[in-house]
Order: sequence, then C-alpha cells, then structure tokens
Amino acid sequence: MEERYYKRIIEELLKLIDAGVHIVDNRGVGLFYNGAMTKIEEIAADEVVGKDFSEAFPEINLKDSTIYQAWRKGVSTLNKTQTYKNRYGKEVTTVNSTVPVTEDGMPIAAIEVAKDITNIKTMTDTILTLREKELEPHKVEPKIKKYTFEDLTGHSTQFEAAVTRGKTAAKTDASVFIYGETGTGKELMAQSIHYDSSRKNKPFLAQNCAALPETLLEGILFGTTKGGFTGAIDRPGLFEQANGGTLLLDEINSMPYELQSKLLRVLQEDYIRRVGGSKDIPIDVRIIATVNERPEKLIEEGKLRKDLYYRLNVVGIHIPPLREREGDIPILADVLLKKHATRFNKPLTKISEDAVKLLSDYDYPGNVRELENIIMQAVAMADDETELSSDLILMPSYGGNGEKKGVFWDGHTSLYEFLSGIEKELIEDVMREQKNNVSKAAEVLSLKRQTLQHKLKKYEISH
Repeated sequence: MEERYYKRIIEELLKLIDAGVHIVDNRGVGLFYNGAMTKIEEIAADEVVGKDFSEAFPEINLKDSTIYQAWRKGVSTLNKTQTYKNRYGKEVTTVNSTVPVTEDGMPIAAIEVAKDITNIKTMTDTILTLREKELEPHKVEPKIKKYTFEDLTGHSTQFEAAVTRGKTAAKTDASVFIYGETGTGKELMAQSIHYDSSRKNKPFLAQNCAALPETLLEGILFGTTKGGFTGAIDRPGLFEQANGGTLLLDEINSMPYELQSKLLRVLQEDYIRRVGGSKDIPIDVRIIATVNERPEKLIEEGKLRKDLYYRLNVVGIHIPPLREREGDIPILADVLLKKHATRFNKPLTKISEDAVKLLSDYDYPGNVRELENIIMQAVAMADDETELSSDLILMPSYGGNGEKKGVFWDGHTSLYEFLSGIEKELIEDVMREQKNNVSKAAEVLSLKRQTLQHKLKKYEISH
C-alpha cells in the first residue's frame, strides 16, 4: 500500500477519536492535528500541520512541553495536567498523555492525546477561591446551612443506634466511616458530628471524590506549588483550608487507588505535601469518609484500599435505608411538609391518613431524599388546602422493564425545571391513560386543547 493511503487512513481514524490528537515528526513539525484538538486549542489545523512546533505555539516554553520532551528526548508522559496559552493568548487546561515513536531506539515522531478540562479547572479554582473567602476571619456566617443532630429525625431502633454512634463520635477526634445508601443523609450525619464536636468553630469542608478527575482531585486536596506542573500556582488545598476542622470525603471509593495510598500516608503522618512541592506542611484535620455501597464489597472489587478502610473506620456508622426504618415515614413526612409549606408559602399543616398510608406503602430506593422530593412536589402543586391528601401526591411509577420512572429533585435543579419535569410526566401519564386522545387528555387535565397541544410540542411528547 502506498504511503499516501496510510496517511488517508490515519486522517480518517483521527476524525473518529473524541480526544485531541497531535502528532509531530522528530523535528517537531506537525504531521497530524485532528478536529477535536482544533476545538480544544482553538487553532486551525493548517496553522499546525507542516509548521514547526515553536512557530505554531509561540507561547509555550519548550522545556515545559511534554510533546517536546517526547520527540526530542524520547520521554513518555501519562495523564499530566497542563495549563498553557495558545498562539492567540487563550488559556487552555488539558490532561495529556504523550509518547515517543521510536525506530532502532531513536525518536522518529511523538504522539500527544489530550482531554480538555479547561472548564473543570476553572470550576475547581473557583471552588477553592470561594472556600478561602468563606474562611476569612471577617466572614461571620457561612452561606451553607449547618446541620446538627436536631435535624436528624426518626425513632426506629436502627436509626437511633446510628445517631447514638454519631453523638459518641463527636466527643472524639477519631476518623469516621459512614456507610449508607444514596439519600440516607450521610452528609447530614457528618455535619452533625462536626458541629457537636470541639471543632465546631473550625471549618467543615466537603468534597465529592467522584466529581473530579484524578489529576485535579489531588491538587484540590493537597494544594499546588508554582512550577509543580505547567500553569500551576501556589494554592492551599482542602487539607490546609480545613486545618483544625473537619474534611468530609464523599464517595471515597471513587478516589483513584494510587491517590488513596497518598491519603493513607497523610492520615498516618499528619502532614501533607503540595503537588509539585517539597515542603512538608503539618495539618490537624479530622476525616469523615462516606460510601454508598457495602465497604466489604468495595474492597473485594478493588475500589477501596483495605488498609485505608481500617485507618478510617475507627468509628463506623451505618445509616439504615428508609425501607428498614419502621414507623419513621409518617414522622419524616410531617417534618418535610412543614418545611416545604413554609418554603412555598402554602397553608398546609397536616397529612391525611390516606396520604400517610400511600407514602408508607412505598419502599423508597432513593431513601429520605426521595421522600422529600415527593412531599416537595405535592406541596408545590397544592392550592389553598390545609391538609395534604393522597390526591396531591404523585408517587413514582414503573415502566414495563421494571425501571423506576419519576421526577426527583437533585438539590441543584431550579424550581422551574423541577416543576416542568413534574408537568411533563403528568401529561405523559394522562396521554397514555387516554390512549393519546388529545381532547380527552385535555379534559382530564382541565386544559384547553390548544394549550395541551402547545405543551406536547414543548416537552416533545409524541402522540
């Protein structure tokens, strides 16, 4: 096969790859530069292909360039975070893997594969900056609500046992490991422990370990040192910001295995070292870790280090799922009704017996969070009623394949989006019941036919 055919094959292959790909020869002249890379760096391919690297990227210092290290020195670099400027001065942050291509031990080309994390980098910098501001001495009250043991509602034996262990843990500085299904209230328990402890006047910071890639999570936790990697600046991480207080590591099993070993070393030595730094910084931080699956299962699957688990599980707390909390649903429903009636300025003061029975007959795979979403939805849809009846409650339904259907508030969606989701599901249910007869569905929904037609189009509901 002729060389030009191989080139065409490679060009077509690179079009199919989502990640950015940049290939240079052993002189640093661009050979290939795919469409994904042009979007990341906002540079046209003809400004790179056939051009010397230093001409295409005049803002990049060659000694800091991973692709230069690959084509000139044969050095491989895997999953390295880089922040740099394109030829037009736009700052870009990527995670790069760069490898040399060799023949008889000599580099003949270099391949760089890049993933754009500019937005994530901006977001994490913003988070750290805001947290630094929250911790400034002149700030009196944080904007985030503080939860205490008074906010943990329930009288079931298992739940009260978990609360008792939490209150006992608050009297010590021991690490705490909380296991509970999604929506059981793990962060509420963690905050309650902190605000009932001697550290209550110190920071409480939380980080979801599943929310960020490894390269950024390490910098978020331990901080960065200027020059530690391309674009790095001197910035304290969460351990330093939470010094004297508590750091909640949510979904710790999502933390990469190698980073778990670094965390274990921090817990053993009580000091951290910023990414790219050489100075040991002593810290005094209490760790509370959470998982939503059985820890034994996570260890067996290689998602959680056994030694880290034992180090964190000084005080272990299991928060039971709502389906195992006998008698707690009516109590929780009453508390949640009052909370959201006040929020939405509704005159509701109690829940009818039929509504309590309806709520109690469901198993709540989403736990307390799901119950709150159902109550919030019902309260939002009420008018001038003083009693919440079963007619106002829209319970989740199931499709033919057994998958749960329903709209649940994730805590971040706006009220408008949430209620729109409820309206869409309700229209879909009624249309199905009326066998897609728009006139009959409009009558059931007390809407004009034209209005329903508009909503069907708005929510892209086929009929």
